[in-house]
Amino acid sequence: MTTVEKVSVALSPELLAMVKDAVGSGRYGSASEVIREALREWRLRQPLREAEVDRLRQAWTDGLESGPFAAFDVEDIKRKARSRLVEAAKK
Repeated sequence: MTTVEKVSVALSPELLAMVKDAVGSGRYGSASEVIREALREWRLRQPLREAEVDRLRQAWTDGLESGPFAAFDVEDIKRKARSRLVEAAKK
């Protein structure tokens, strides 16, 4: 049998209302069940969050390593895009 340790947590009124609603609706038998389910979901999402942070760090590094910033002309970009649209429409 697993050992269960009782802990106390402080919740904002909004979070407490969500827990009470979940229990009151019959989806969960107790507030403890709601919290346990939330923690299980959190544990499953953690590797995904860490992978996303790693991806963003790598993108940041790639950007820094790509060289200095080069100024661009928005009007020139628009002209080129319009020209490509015209050429694509001709085909």
